Amino acid sequence: MAEEVLVTGGAGYIGSHTVLELLEAGYSPVVIDNFHNAIRGGGAMPESLRRVQELTGRKVEFEEMDILDQAALQRLFQKHSFVAVIHFAGLKAVGESVQKPLDYYRVNLTGTIQLLEIMRTHGVKNLVFSSSATVYGNPQYLPLDEAHPTGGCTNPYGKSKFFIEEMIQDLCRADKAWNAVLLRYFNPTGAHASGCIGEDPQGIPNNLMPYVSQVAIGRREALNVFGNDYDTEDGTGVRDYIHVVDLAKGHIAALKKLKEQCGCRIYNLGTGTGYSVLQMVQAMEKASGKKIPYKVVARREGDVAVCYANPSLAHEELGWTAALGLDRMCECWPSPGSVGGWTGRMGSGLPAGLGALTTRLTLPQVKIYGAGRSKILRALAHRPEDPPPLHGPDRRMRSSRPALQPLAGSQAPERLGPSQGLPYLKPQLGRLSPPGRRPWAPLTRSRASLHSIFHRVQQLPGPARAGREALGPNAASPQALIYTATKELSEVLKINVSYTGQPADGHSPRPWTEPARPES
Repeated sequence: MAEEVLVTGGAGYIGSHTVLELLEAGYSPVVIDNFHNAIRGGGAMPESLRRVQELTGRKVEFEEMDILDQAALQRLFQKHSFVAVIHFAGLKAVGESVQKPLDYYRVNLTGTIQLLEIMRTHGVKNLVFSSSATVYGNPQYLPLDEAHPTGGCTNPYGKSKFFIEEMIQDLCRADKAWNAVLLRYFNPTGAHASGCIGEDPQGIPNNLMPYVSQVAIGRREALNVFGNDYDTEDGTGVRDYIHVVDLAKGHIAALKKLKEQCGCRIYNLGTGTGYSVLQMVQAMEKASGKKIPYKVVARREGDVAVCYANPSLAHEELGWTAALGLDRMCECWPSPGSVGGWTGRMGSGLPAGLGALTTRLTLPQVKIYGAGRSKILRALAHRPEDPPPLHGPDRRMRSSRPALQPLAGSQAPERLGPSQGLPYLKPQLGRLSPPGRRPWAPLTRSRASLHSIFHRVQQLPGPARAGREALGPNAASPQALIYTATKELSEVLKINVSYTGQPADGHSPRPWTEPARPES
């Protein structure tokens, strides 16, 4: 039976990505959230978690709850047998914390104390806490490692995180049964590769990248750059930006660490590289192909000039490292306000990972990496010089379907067309089956799901509009179908298949056209 993990604040930006990773790692997450930073979807389920269910094919248990509601927390712990808690819930805007310090201390501190008390009452003594690099205050040296002095915080948000860290460390010293991993985040950014979940805050964004993305699609006129007189190369603040998927994976590594009875451990989660505000703007301009106007305004109270991590301890002890770079952080950024622009429409349009974002639904490019690459590319290319097929359906396929034509300069095609979906791939995959296994044997849990996904995508009429309405109000969004299909395909082939909007030569993707059928 899957281990139950409580995720507080799990409908938010980082929380929803972590819930997805928990599901894919085999855990059973139970999520609570009060919708302060989440969008309400159909029924009582947050939109972000509805999409997580859509992507994973698994149900997420959710309850609308505030961590300040002690009675509700008690009832929740009585219903479940949690092995650990991942604690995200709390207020998180640096600038707002300067204006509303009491709100931040009441929610972040009181809420955490109540949660810890209830955990202790029910014997749940494993905790992953969402901390922040703000606990370091103004850096005394760079890059920041976990031994850097803390407590010199420049804003109430950072102070609340520092106080909570101190409480948890005191608790672990007093009771050796407690195990806690405190994760000091740097600057999360980016979105899931499907484009279905990401950061699109209600109101004015507090973080740089969602603000930039909203300017890129025209929802806001210009980006406010808070100060250009810092002691940095271009005068703007420098931060360590980390892809949210890497950050979410760090929480899975932290859960594994708890099983070692680790006591209280602290880790930086960052890339170790700092980028200035203007460098990030330029990267987003490159990814979007749009000019992003900005204006310089006064420094924001509580901000530091430069902050970036030394993440080596997390690599050594957790086996974790940030794998996704700046291009991946910028290439897929969902936003509900865009229908034909760069970012696509969150949940109903196409993600930036599919490249040219128009109102047409085009199939994704499928790039093959890792072991077996040449073998599967040969099978997909279906070249005449290949050896005769072993299975009857494959021979019939040869006579009735044209060969996939390799793109110029390559040895195999980079994408699949409507006539070369699952019905075409089944016999091809049969040729790759291990000896003694019948063709297309059940290698993963849902063969029917893979077939239906390809079928539904293929059957979209003509230049289908990239919207949920094209599949019906209750259907999965097109990019969720495509993402799930490529993910399951990778499981079947036992290789790493990923989709991306950028072809190998760096040019914009070309629309796929049906190859001419050979004359009979």
